Amino acid sequence: MLKNFWKAIFSNESDEQFLKIIHIVERLVSKILSIALLIVIAVALFDLIYLLGKDISAKDPAGFYNRSIIELFGLFLNILIALELLENITAYLKKNIIHVELVIVTALIAVSRKIIIFDFAKQNSQDMIAISIGIFALSISYCLIKNMKIKQ
Repeated sequence: MLKNFWKAIFSNESDEQFLKIIHIVERLVSKILSIALLIVIAVALFDLIYLLGKDISAKDPAGFYNRSIIELFGLFLNILIALELLENITAYLKKNIIHVELVIVTALIAVSRKIIIFDFAKQNSQDMIAISIGIFALSISYCLIKNMKIKQ
């Protein structure tokens, strides 16, 4: 196998064989990433359920949640982002192309998460402006891709 690999790299005639090896490696890496992401999702879900159960069962006179609800939303959105990433990898494995629309939606969710958990006490207005510009650019990109899809 290794001999074939080096032959595929250095031979001018076997570009097709080299591309086939690259394709196999891409698919293998995608599958490994999918499995790793499933583990991350399971751990994050367990963490969320554990923290939520701990907060609900706490007999704290200060309120229902020990953590702020914003922190819990952040954990929910982390899992949602991981699911979107898994969907991106799955779509790549199915059709062998990267779906730009899915990538942009995942980025929008990630930036939205940042806005939801934004701590005005720790960050300044420039940080919020930068995030807003990022969302604006991603939104325009998403609209352009949607319009291109409709026209096709």
